[in-house]
Amino acid sequence: MKVVILAGGYGTRLSEETESLPKPMIEIGGRPLLWHLMKSFASQGFDDFIIALGYKGESIKRYFLHYPQLESDFRIDMGTGTITSRTHINETWKVSLIDTGRNSMTGGRLKRLQDQIDGPILFTYGDGLANVDLKRLLEFHQAHGKLATVTAVRPNQRFGVLNLDGDNVSSFNEKVGVTDSYINGGFFVLEPEVFDYIDGDTTSWEQEPCQRLADEGQLVAYRHDSYWQCVDTLHELRHLRELWNNGNAPWKIWD
Repeated sequence: MKVVILAGGYGTRLSEETESLPKPMIEIGGRPLLWHLMKSFASQGFDDFIIALGYKGESIKRYFLHYPQLESDFRIDMGTGTITSRTHINETWKVSLIDTGRNSMTGGRLKRLQDQIDGPILFTYGDGLANVDLKRLLEFHQAHGKLATVTAVRPNQRFGVLNLDGDNVSSFNEKVGVTDSYINGGFFVLEPEVFDYIDGDTTSWEQEPCQRLADEGQLVAYRHDSYWQCVDTLHELRHLRELWNNGNAPWKIWD
């Protein structure tokens, strides 16, 4: 199953960090936020990635082009240009890097990947970390037989609200500022039919497509009551860095 990660936004609320880098490339413990997210997916058996690029996508391309050298010790023969790696790279990831437009909205980026997808996908944002059990999420999705499943979380911050009727999402109201409610935590499972709900580049996935799916009873919520954290502010970023540096990162579910 392919994993689609949105990595093309401007990250304006973290302009101190994102002036020269896209948000998913902000470092935690010396590695990009995107690496931490992909490591979490791959450790659970999902390692076929499609990265939807936009703002400063070239920096993400360069990172993966040079990943074997960045992650290993190596020897260079300056006379011949031969590079010999001294370290075995553990990652067996398959990574497709696709430009989805500098100004595309979240739904537009997903729509542009339609020709890359021929079955159900895992879909998430490149600016959040969690310890979601992805296999249980997938089992939940398959058991309900709907077109889309969203991971519902309860953060401390105020975000948009998911109104739930059992496991069904009855309405999807983005960023209305109500506390003590489940909100969209990303980590979706989507069937290919959801592309029919997206008009084009200017479509925000969290608005009309998700609301239409909810109205039609095709969106269910997988409740995740453990760790989840998006990275929207410097305070949140510093907190994640502190957790990692202290060896207490809840999202680190790999050895």
